[in-house]
Amino acid sequence: MNTEPRSCRGRFAALAPLGVFLVSYLAVSLAAGDFYRMPVSVAFLAAAVCALAQMRHLPFAERVARFSAGASHPNVLLMIWIFVLAGAFAETARSMGAVDATVDLAMRLLPASLLPAGLFLAACFISLSVGTSVGTIVALAPVAAGLAGQTGADAAWLAGIVVGGALFGDNLSFISDTTIAATRTQGCDLRDKFRVNIRIVAPAALVTLGIYLLTGRALVAPEPAGAVAWVKVVPYLLVLAAAAGGMNVMKVLLLGILAAGGVGVATGSFDALEWCGGMGRGITGMGELIIVTMMAGGLLEVIRTNGGIDFLIDRMTRRIPGRRSAEGVIAGLVALADLCTANNTIAILTVGPIARDIAARFGIDPRRSASLLDTFSCFMQGLLPYGAQLLMASGLTGLSPLEIMRYLYYPLVMGCCALLAILCRYPRRIGTDRL
Repeated sequence: MNTEPRSCRGRFAALAPLGVFLVSYLAVSLAAGDFYRMPVSVAFLAAAVCALAQMRHLPFAERVARFSAGASHPNVLLMIWIFVLAGAFAETARSMGAVDATVDLAMRLLPASLLPAGLFLAACFISLSVGTSVGTIVALAPVAAGLAGQTGADAAWLAGIVVGGALFGDNLSFISDTTIAATRTQGCDLRDKFRVNIRIVAPAALVTLGIYLLTGRALVAPEPAGAVAWVKVVPYLLVLAAAAGGMNVMKVLLLGILAAGGVGVATGSFDALEWCGGMGRGITGMGELIIVTMMAGGLLEVIRTNGGIDFLIDRMTRRIPGRRSAEGVIAGLVALADLCTANNTIAILTVGPIARDIAARFGIDPRRSASLLDTFSCFMQGLLPYGAQLLMASGLTGLSPLEIMRYLYYPLVMGCCALLAILCRYPRRIGTDRL
């Protein structure tokens, strides 16, 4: 019996499971007007059943094996380990009082009207330093939730600020996986790509910052009472310093767990057994997030195996009339690949070689094609309710991903700026070099 997919050119039907997920989760939630009505795990289960049913040319055991291979992909397992450590750190820090102390410190340093803009700038700086949007969200999402409690602001709004700022650095950082993947597939230097990319997204960041400065003016917060518990802020400062120094995100989280636990025991916030119990609760609280991540990995691997991504690439590269259209195809390819993989690095690696061929054929500078790949993959990643960024923010704040999506201003503005850059051929020059 033939056990390989029947079409190497890809099939439109392979994308059906993705449609089932979007309808069962997004459409049902929006129609019901309740973002908690349809659990994301149930929507993924429906999509997974559809995906397995499509693989009729394979024995059922082989179908499950293909699905399981995607669920156990190294990238998926790495995210799961990060979720486990993030849950342990977040609950330890909360129990010890680190979140409350950090919120008090932020409210003393900044007036309430500047807190949204300050939170966005902090997320931009941290993500630019650490090169990972997920690590930034782990550090700042609990602080955003704490600020919401103190100021009465919408927690989903503040969480959206953190996610937006995290994507800014993920797109630009020299040590980001997406930057490295984009420059390697297009054959250009990291610094050259940054010089092009910053001109495309800096206007988006400035516009978004202006929005937060205007919308934050109505924010009012009570004056913090008592002195700041500086010792309880130390674990967060240590985590941020280690992350900014380039330490691996898993090592950063382990350091944060030990620091928060040590301070908690030393200050009498909890004893060693209560610390262990808190870590257990934090890890258990990430259970649904871990399940969703595995199901998404399996589903998207089946879509890839069945030819869904091949179909998109084949159809979008058939007729390209000119340079602007070629740049639009590169942007569309990576966005659609990210929609199907929920991983912007994998999306770039998937379509990178095709994008390089298109760029060479139509005279597109490799620095520009690399910037388009990175920018549009981050744009799409920021809008996926099943992407790691929104799932992490959701898990740490107790909100629905769809609630946070309503306030993701930066990815939308970034996408508009990137489209304008294609239409206006901006930037045309970097220094004396013509793009």
